[in-house]
Amino acid sequence: MKSTLFLLTAFVLMLCALSAGCTSPTQAEIKPVDIPTQIPSTVTSSIATVVATPIAVDTLPPEQFVDLQLTKERPDFSLRLLYNGGKGEIYVQNVMMRVTRSDGQVIQQYLNDGQRKPRRGDELVIQGSRGNDRVEVFVTTAGKTYKAIDQPMITSSM
Repeated sequence: MKSTLFLLTAFVLMLCALSAGCTSPTQAEIKPVDIPTQIPSTVTSSIATVVATPIAVDTLPPEQFVDLQLTKERPDFSLRLLYNGGKGEIYVQNVMMRVTRSDGQVIQQYLNDGQRKPRRGDELVIQGSRGNDRVEVFVTTAGKTYKAIDQPMITSSM
């Protein structure tokens, strides 16, 4: 009787351990964010969302720093990204800008359509809206992608 009870208890405990996943491997891999190198020149989708609060920006290492200037122009509300090069411009593979307009439309486009490396003076223009748009700029340098800019572009009143 005691041996049957002992075997039954051992079987139930083994079944619980297996169902809890205690026997699975514990090795985990953390993969960096992948941004595809081949994309269409403009990707749009209609999603009715509110412009979210920007998240933290990944700082480029000092030896890979590049200067990016972002502006919202009046009267057409276009969003302009100017690439001015910098200390790390030889490492830059591509620059991508994603705009979430106040009407919910998301537009994503690469500088130079991803055809060649960015050069000083290259500019990317995406049509914004009258409202507040969120702009995210991703820089791929030395094989790693950084979110260099994440900020709301507020339409100023004159």
